[in-house]
Formats: sequence, C-alpha cells, structure tokens
Amino acid sequence: MMNFRTAVTILSLFLLSTLVKAQYTMHKMITVGYTYQNQSFGEVGGKLLFLKNDDVIYRLGGSALMGSVDSKFAIMPKLNADVLLNFQKDVDFYHSYYFLIGAEGTNKYVAPKIGVTLFGMLDLTGGYAFPIGDTRLNGKEMKGLNINFTLNIPTVFIHDMFK
Repeated sequence: MMNFRTAVTILSLFLLSTLVKAQYTMHKMITVGYTYQNQSFGEVGGKLLFLKNDDVIYRLGGSALMGSVDSKFAIMPKLNADVLLNFQKDVDFYHSYYFLIGAEGTNKYVAPKIGVTLFGMLDLTGGYAFPIGDTRLNGKEMKGLNINFTLNIPTVFIHDMFK
C-alpha cells in the first residue's frame, strides 16, 4: 500500500508544480465510461480540467470502477492524471483532437496509458497495468492490458441545459 501512496504523491506534486507557474482556468467534468482490466468495469466519477491555452491541457480525476469479478460485485477507487497535447496551429475548428498521455491508479494496480481524445470529451486510451504488491480483487490479479473508453461531460454544459 505504501508504493501506491508514494506514486500518487509524486504524480500529484509533479502536476501541481507545473500548474503553479501561470494562471490556469479550471473546469469541472462528470465522467462515465468503460474500463477493461482483466474484467469489465463501469466507471463513474469526476475530473478537473486545467488550461492556460488549448495546446496543453491537464486533467486530474477520481472515480469508482464497478463490476463483477468472479461472480461477486466489486468497487475499486481510481485516481488518474492526464496531459492532453495538440500543437497544431491555424486550425478552423479549434482543436478537435488531442493526444493523451497519463496514468491511473487504484488500490490494486497502477497503469500508464496513452491514447486520443476528441474535444477533450471522448477518450480512448490503452496501457498496461502493473499490480501493487500481491493484491488481488476477489482472487483475481489485476495486471495486463488496460483499455478505457470515457465520456467527460462538462458541468457547465449540464447547467446550461436546464436553464
């Protein structure tokens, strides 16, 4: 468990130190998605999006992974950090896609990931999960291929919908 805390602390300090340099705008998002990690999991949570300009965007989030593992319902907390990159200049419709580099961690595994996101709202990522120690979820080891499909819904959009 100490390795997970150390990894989260180091990742948080790195991302927060980059955010201190300039004035960033923050946006809140609600996330829903699907994660495959030796099992299928539904994901529900939230993210904070930080940006100064639209070339580099930072996201920090937390969510719950829920699914059936060995015929038993299981919930895992998940923290993630992403950097979205698109240095394309002179585009007509702002930046429609970004390359995504990030990492996610639960109390069972840590997974670096790469992928692509459309408008910062629809993510498709893949990576490889490394188990933390000898931890298992209902007897199943959480390591190997990690695939995520996530929809990030800005809370401003939801607020404007109900006006």
